[in-house]
Amino acid sequence: MLVRFLFVILMLSMLNSCFFSKKFIQEKKKGLHAECVILLHGMGRTRFSMFNLEEYLSRLDYRVVNFGYPSRRETIEQIAKVRIPGAVAQCQDTSIKKIHFVTHSLGGIVVRQYLQTHTLPVGSRVVMLSPPNHGSEIPDHYKEVFWYRWSTGPAGQQLMTTKDSLPNRLKPINVEVGVIAGTKSVEPWFSSQIPGKDDGKVSVKRTQLDEMKDFLVVPHTHTFIMQSPEVHRQIEKFLKHGKFDHGNKGRLHKSP
Repeated sequence: MLVRFLFVILMLSMLNSCFFSKKFIQEKKKGLHAECVILLHGMGRTRFSMFNLEEYLSRLDYRVVNFGYPSRRETIEQIAKVRIPGAVAQCQDTSIKKIHFVTHSLGGIVVRQYLQTHTLPVGSRVVMLSPPNHGSEIPDHYKEVFWYRWSTGPAGQQLMTTKDSLPNRLKPINVEVGVIAGTKSVEPWFSSQIPGKDDGKVSVKRTQLDEMKDFLVVPHTHTFIMQSPEVHRQIEKFLKHGKFDHGNKGRLHKSP
């Protein structure tokens, strides 16, 4: 009886030791992240829309900050000034050498606004998914309509294609930028008002920036582009190497 009791105690002790050793290794590894990625969702979405991408990047050993912000209640300037510093602060410790951003739609404009007055560590990169970098025809047509004003808030009024709109007034940002645009639409009522190829919300042409380092077009919709495994792999490629994988196509040029 005594022998059996001692055997049970020994086994429990070994399991306990293994558990805490594994936990220690995981916590130690977590503290050794050299790069942090901040995820910013789009208009009217939440951080949960970026959850699959968060899981993917976490498995690559990035520290990931999946940041939620009130996209429908505040202007782009307010979000960039008041909200984004809190996300950046979660990346700032002695182990972090680079702070990247991966954004969807409105999130890309928020980052551009933030980087008008802030800088990122050397080697940091930004990947924008379907960003309205030169606005969108949707607010051009619907900015005065009740349902649009209600669903997009003050930031939605700032995304027009006019020369004086906020996206078109922003200066170039001093960081490596990769842009991924979609060409598939399930919203024909919007696409009919957008010239050229589009993803249902933004034309391929209006996603681009003069200062972008690389550009990629994928057959995905605006709403779900961040869920694509293909897009996840392309984000990984750009964060690591500063370029996308164009396969046999070579580098894709800007749309005319």
